[in-house]
Amino acid sequence: MTDLAAALASIDSANAADPNDFEGRPLALAQGRLADGWVQRLDPGAPDALRLAARAHHLRRWIVPRDTYPEGRDGYLRWRRDQKLRHAEELGELLLTCGLEAHVIERATRIVAKRGLGTDPDVQTFEDAVSLTFIQTQFVSTADKLGDDDKMVDVVAKTLRKMSPSGRAAASTIPVDERSGAIITRAIAAAP
Repeated sequence: MTDLAAALASIDSANAADPNDFEGRPLALAQGRLADGWVQRLDPGAPDALRLAARAHHLRRWIVPRDTYPEGRDGYLRWRRDQKLRHAEELGELLLTCGLEAHVIERATRIVAKRGLGTDPDVQTFEDAVSLTFIQTQFVSTADKLGDDDKMVDVVAKTLRKMSPSGRAAASTIPVDERSGAIITRAIAAAP
């Protein structure tokens, strides 16, 4: 087994313990594999660090539930920021055990932490991949939780603004239900 394969398997093993479900699989495991797949579609020559970051973007996310932070946007943003940093730290620790070179580990953790978003092409591809994965795995449940399609349009418009043109084009290839399609259409119009 190559170092990359061993590292991907280690990430999958950690994420396989997610008690949350997506189509009969642990949610974090499904999300990691989907994001890695998107990275490979968006950048067929993606470096190992980018693939590792995508696979680990929700590394053991369930251990710090959203409801452990205050309600509202500020609490949500703080939870997301803290999760992103924890994912990067835990990924670095996990990758140390897999025989990867230090520069690959450092690069993967920088990508997971989204350092360089807007200036680093790999971080942009990562952002696109995790956004596409969100559409596939959590779009409907998030819309249902918000209970207000106008709020969901705002969420999607903010997500689209962070995505590259190729990422936005890829989003249009994901099959969605009628309600989700209407939300996405409105969000596209709101996010030029």
